[in-house]
Amino acid sequence: MDTTTPAPQVWPTLQAKDARGLIDYLVRVFGFEETVVHPNDDGTIAHAQLDWPEGGGIMLGSHKPEGPFTLEPGTFSAYVVSADVEGLHRRAADAGGIDLSELTRTDYGSTDFRASDPEGNTWTFGTYPGEPRKG
Repeated sequence: MDTTTPAPQVWPTLQAKDARGLIDYLVRVFGFEETVVHPNDDGTIAHAQLDWPEGGGIMLGSHKPEGPFTLEPGTFSAYVVSADVEGLHRRAADAGGIDLSELTRTDYGSTDFRASDPEGNTWTFGTYPGEPRKG
């Protein structure tokens, strides 16, 4: 592991009607790693962190429509970089991925595919890692 690379400091977040179910799906189908889950007394999820094996991760919890921060379930979209998009596509297909697109090649050289999760969020997985930082 490269210890000179700082930990991610931008965490995409989402809320789910069935947060436990979504966590299980993202781990089983796409390969996220469950790092921590803090349940509420009522069985909902207060906070969860899922790490992406190749770097970065997401945070999520159960939908809280009355809170100061709320995001309607199914409205999230993310682009996730993977060095093995073809293998990930096979994994998602074998695991019953929802609305799984075919692999496509973009004009900027990425190989991508798109899929949904049970909450209706859109996930795009691709090989394009972004451009090098300036300066």
